[in-house]
Amino acid sequence: MPRSRSSSAAPRLPRHPARPDSPRALPDAAGHFGQYGGRYVSETLMPALIELERAYLRLRREAAFRRELATWLREYAGRPTPLYFARRLSRRLGGARIYLKREDLLHTGAHKINNTIGQGLLARRLKKTRLIAETGAGQHGVATATVAALFGMRCEIFMGAEDVRRQSLNVFRMKLLGATVTVVESGSRTLKDAMNEALRDWIATVRDTFYVIGSVAGPHPYPLMVRDFQAVIGDEARRQVLRACGRLPDACIACVGGGSNALGLFQAFRRDRRVELIGVEAAGRGLETGAHAAPLTAGQVGVLHGSKSYLLQDETGQVRSAHSISAGLDYPGVGPEHAYLRDSGRAAYVTVTDDEAVEGLRLLTATEGIIPALESAHAVAHAVRLGPRLDRRQILLVNLSGRGDKDMGTVAEHLGVKLA
Repeated sequence: MPRSRSSSAAPRLPRHPARPDSPRALPDAAGHFGQYGGRYVSETLMPALIELERAYLRLRREAAFRRELATWLREYAGRPTPLYFARRLSRRLGGARIYLKREDLLHTGAHKINNTIGQGLLARRLKKTRLIAETGAGQHGVATATVAALFGMRCEIFMGAEDVRRQSLNVFRMKLLGATVTVVESGSRTLKDAMNEALRDWIATVRDTFYVIGSVAGPHPYPLMVRDFQAVIGDEARRQVLRACGRLPDACIACVGGGSNALGLFQAFRRDRRVELIGVEAAGRGLETGAHAAPLTAGQVGVLHGSKSYLLQDETGQVRSAHSISAGLDYPGVGPEHAYLRDSGRAAYVTVTDDEAVEGLRLLTATEGIIPALESAHAVAHAVRLGPRLDRRQILLVNLSGRGDKDMGTVAEHLGVKLA
């Protein structure tokens, strides 16, 4: 399918307060989605978060800011991304028609650039000169380093040592873009620990530093802000599927770690009750083994990284290590709005193991010539599981949130293939 290059509309950041019954009315003024969310941080960070909240609430109402964001997304990031009918995959499965929202075709290779451009523009408005970020799979780190280079800012990325090992290509990309990559050796040496270090750095450098959080996690206003910047995914997909199919999909499917790509897709379909919203968590080596990253499925409510949500914790309340073959899903918590959607029943959350994700990656690659990121492969794997149970009239919309270049070493290792 040829890629559409038609101009995209400005992102639909809410200009005015939403009605109380609107999904965009959440979070409330205190940053809560029901009982979840909030702002559980040290006193040192409260002024910076309040400054950020006020700036964002003001700027999202400004037409000039929305136009500037839309221009960068179109002319630099590569929006709109196409909606692709996976014809051969659908035929192979013999059931529902599967459509892919091709966020993997964006500049830097994933949906993360939507959010980092938005936050980079905010940082410029606030006259910050340094960006910091945490990263797991490296895509958010690359996207943050890219925006820092674009806007002429200093940049430091915090990344767990285990993820540095798994994602060495992205580490090199970040350094090439001019960022300092700080390797975190504490804890499980993955995304949770990288976020801990980034928060510590921000406390010490808040005067000139802007913390670019990569997902719908963290203290208010980050879950709101990141969701709004990623909502362009669903806004485009809704228009595209109506144009291509004449109706809405039966289900929207996306992987969930922190959960930004999923909320980005889900947001445009929240009021369409006939559209099922399905988030796919990482079951890792299997839920029964404890080596997984599925807090919505097998976690309890707690507080992590400044907000209240579901997380993996032991009987004493200590945060447990997560595991996923996908570095971007290897996180013991989840964004608070996903916790709200789970409890309210508006979204369903399922799990996919490491083995199933790799098989989903192999099948999509073999049938469509598209290599998804291991994160996205979890969503593909669930579509592969669900599709044959449905008939040809039904439509599954899968968010292909990133491309798989970064994961080839991990996939080869999993399959027992030694790369030259």
